[in-house]
Amino acid sequence: MSATDRLTTCGPERAPIPVSQRGKHLVVDLHCHLNVAAAEAFVRGQVSDVPDPMAFMSPASRATNAQMFATVGRKLNGVDERLADMDRLGVDVQAISPSPGQYYYWAPPEVGREAARLVNDGVAEAAAKHPDRLVGMGTVPLQDVAMAVAELRRCVNALGLRGVEIGSNVAGRELADDAFRPFFAAAEELGVLVFLHPLGFTHGARLAEHYLDNIIGNPLESSIALSHLIFGGVLEAHSGLKLCVAHGGGYLPAYWGRMDHAFRAREDCRQHISREPSSYLRQVWLDTLVFDRAQLDSLVATHGVDRLCMGTEYPFDMAEPDPLAFHDHLPEPVKARILGLNAAELLGLKSCGCQAAG
Repeated sequence: MSATDRLTTCGPERAPIPVSQRGKHLVVDLHCHLNVAAAEAFVRGQVSDVPDPMAFMSPASRATNAQMFATVGRKLNGVDERLADMDRLGVDVQAISPSPGQYYYWAPPEVGREAARLVNDGVAEAAAKHPDRLVGMGTVPLQDVAMAVAELRRCVNALGLRGVEIGSNVAGRELADDAFRPFFAAAEELGVLVFLHPLGFTHGARLAEHYLDNIIGNPLESSIALSHLIFGGVLEAHSGLKLCVAHGGGYLPAYWGRMDHAFRAREDCRQHISREPSSYLRQVWLDTLVFDRAQLDSLVATHGVDRLCMGTEYPFDMAEPDPLAFHDHLPEPVKARILGLNAAELLGLKSCGCQAAG
């Protein structure tokens, strides 16, 4: 029995079945997280006033989050249960990136640099234990851009990580700020993936109830960050940048026509770019974590098959529970690109020995 025959995933009725009975493409999860406890402990030992990531949440959301983290803790902090879940879901490779709470952009630069090193060492160690199933993406201390560039180079050249994850802003500073240009230039030069993942909305007081800080806030943050990168000229200046945006790119892919109209109608929307904003939007990759097949089909139709990558948000409760079933209605060539081939190209997976089963 081959490894593919042993893998199971959920069928139409969400009953586990061998993936070989359903057809098997290479499946790469581009959006999944690992928490590195050593970095968390280090930061708490260095900084007395650690921000509360749930500061704006209602009591009900705080309680639900606490219960969720207690449930997923072993999966978030380790790899053993992760591998079993990958087998159950039919995922060949996870590209593990730091839990977004481990950006630590708010910390003093020296603390942020050491925390990033600990996170990246932990991600690299986890990936090295299972190189056929896990590849790593790191983090960089963007509160000091010189430190961030140095750590980016260490991630790639010393640790063998395939990219880095960044937030949608840096302690309130927009990513289009000229100060961050050296980071984007270095990422473009190295040819590595930059995965943009938000951490709630910067003005979360209005989103306290019903987990809206995550439900609405995360896609909104992605939309704002990507808009700044477009209108601020970052994507024009760095056309070779490999940028992937979480949560289907937020709201822009569904409403890009308004950007293009503004570009045509208003001079202040043409200050740093030379063509319609939607053309820069289509330079970036998006994950497919949108939860609705009609929205997925819209992304395929408007954004293009070659710029979409499957992502789940494992192991959180806002994860897609059955990624193969979610994409199963797509034509086989489309499914092959989205489920794994696009991510494999972005991450350079040829060297990890992962191949699509026949």
